[in-house]
Amino acid sequence: MRIQIHCVHFTADQSLLDFVQRKLNKLDTFNDRIVSGEVYLRLEGSETSRIKHKIVEVKLLLPGDSIFVQQQGTTFEEATDMVLDTLKNKLKRHKDKQRNISAQQIKESKELVEVGVVNDDIDF
Repeated sequence: MRIQIHCVHFTADQSLLDFVQRKLNKLDTFNDRIVSGEVYLRLEGSETSRIKHKIVEVKLLLPGDSIFVQQQGTTFEEATDMVLDTLKNKLKRHKDKQRNISAQQIKESKELVEVGVVNDDIDF
């Protein structure tokens, strides 16, 4: 998976970028169809405020869909872990939804084929 990391209002050190990259690479185990991802690391707060909120936003692109998650924490590592927990749940739900849709389509196709076979026996 290709991941782009953007830092807004600050310059991140390499260890933070590596941490985020390493954590997001683990998402391939939950859904191997992830095409790419964009990560935004932002500081939010006034310029005079000593305490700034760390916000991590992740957008994952899947074939025909995208998933977006935003979390806020006291550190970027904490916010990244919260984002990953949410993304894992969303990816599992997305995969289950795709499986259910596929299973439903297969079931409907079989029913149509059976109905078609029955109707072919009737002569007009």
